[in-house]
Amino acid sequence: MSQLSPWWRPDRHADRRPFLIGRSRIKAAIRSWFLSQGFLEVEPGLLQVSPGNETHLHAFRTDLIQTDLGRRELYLHTSPEFAMKKLLAAGETKIFAFAPVFRNREQGNLHAPEFTMLEWYRANEPYQTLWEDCAAILRIAAEATGHTPWSFRNKTCDPHAIFDHLTLDQAFARFANVALKGATREELLQRAEAQGIRCESDDTWTDIFSRVLVEKIEPFLGSPVPTVLYEYPVEEAAFARPVPNDPAVAERFELYACGVELANGFGELTDAAEQRRRFEAWMDQKQRIYGERYPIDEDFLAALAHMPPASGCALGFDRLAMLATGAERVDQVIWTPLTLGDSRE
Repeated sequence: MSQLSPWWRPDRHADRRPFLIGRSRIKAAIRSWFLSQGFLEVEPGLLQVSPGNETHLHAFRTDLIQTDLGRRELYLHTSPEFAMKKLLAAGETKIFAFAPVFRNREQGNLHAPEFTMLEWYRANEPYQTLWEDCAAILRIAAEATGHTPWSFRNKTCDPHAIFDHLTLDQAFARFANVALKGATREELLQRAEAQGIRCESDDTWTDIFSRVLVEKIEPFLGSPVPTVLYEYPVEEAAFARPVPNDPAVAERFELYACGVELANGFGELTDAAEQRRRFEAWMDQKQRIYGERYPIDEDFLAALAHMPPASGCALGFDRLAMLATGAERVDQVIWTPLTLGDSRE
């Protein structure tokens, strides 16, 4: 492992500074665009009673010490989603945030334990509108730095190009030669193993789906043009509502550039009972896999019942800045990356 001087040393900072200046320009330009579109910038709180309930997200815990010295366990959020949806329930209709978020077990070229999420919501608008927002954001980022084409791990992408749009069914057929729609766990397992994908005997349908997606599909997305991958199976709906004319799939999409996942968006689920069912299922899976579970934010579920129909998207701002500046790692575009007592990367 190579030894590097600390990021705050002037020589090291001089190397990073062009990327950081590019980050600032991108952020200012995106903020200006959102405001010009009638959005309100909000500042969601970081401390939450629940950090989020998706199976594979891992949170940072902390203690709230009250005036009587009583303690209550809280979390740094893994996404501003719960807080921002409460604002929609309160009556806001177009909001965005550059939110610091925190995720444990995530560190590498594309991951940092503390990073910035650009998240925005539109009340009473279809989720396809978010695809247009994403196209605008990529163009704005490219124009702010003047750096094109984008590249990462020998893959290139033209951020000005018209996006490619693929359903999950189309992507599984094109890149993995796997028929996805309607497949049972046993059928999906057999088809995945026929393509050389190693699966475990206790893998769930979701586990097998994820293996195929990561190994056979994601590396080919977003090159030479950005890719919108949409209509996820309802088993992978997360916070998305079912498609009205096809309830087997959900109004969920992900955006890729250069094989890098940049954004995850939904036509938002507002059925509090269904969202509770999903939370409980995810936490059961988390207990099975990791031996832990997080509390459910009852206040969020109460607000969800009052939330208007909406669409929302979360975009990894550091990844966007990395691609748009030509950096090779997200830590190069983070002003003060976490150090743990040494100078190694």
